Amino acid sequence: MSGPGAALRGYNEELREGLAELRARREELSGRIRAEEAERARLQGRIWALTERLARTSESLARNLAARSELDRTIAETEAAYGKV
Repeated sequence: MSGPGAALRGYNEELREGLAELRARREELSGRIRAEEAERARLQGRIWALTERLARTSESLARNLAARSELDRTIAETEAAYGKV
């Protein structure tokens, strides 16, 4: 029984080595996944901050454009009135 028994032990050893290799690859992959999840969270935080900044800047720009338009209209009316004098 040493022939089949030895072959069985050999298969078992190969199976253990294969499983150990798979577990090592899984751990490596898990580390990469954790790193990528952290990077994604960091980027999402930056996106949120930039989105908020963009919204504030857009609102300010709209107010400034409206104020400039009002000033342009006032200047045009004043020049027109001054030209009649």
